[in-house]
Amino acid sequence: MAIGIVAKLTCKEGMNTEFEAGFKKLQAVVKENEPHCIFYLLHKSRKEDTVYYVMEQYSDTEAVEHHGSYEAFRETSKALGPLSGGRPEVTVMDEV
Repeated sequence: MAIGIVAKLTCKEGMNTEFEAGFKKLQAVVKENEPHCIFYLLHKSRKEDTVYYVMEQYSDTEAVEHHGSYEAFRETSKALGPLSGGRPEVTVMDEV
């Protein structure tokens, strides 16, 4: 059964361009290193300028556990830290 995740992210005011560019780099790292990640997509809120949602789907629990566990992911995501407006809110779901 596939596992879905939605993560709500906030970037600092005025840092949208840098945040989006940094996330595109992270998407490329995930695509290259996580063959069991079905999708990993960033969406921007239409109502709140600094709010983004990452929609993710993984083939199984092992794929979720692998996500973010390797050096290339950690290094690339580290660059997003100074652009972030706080900790992400994460919801994990099972595909029906």
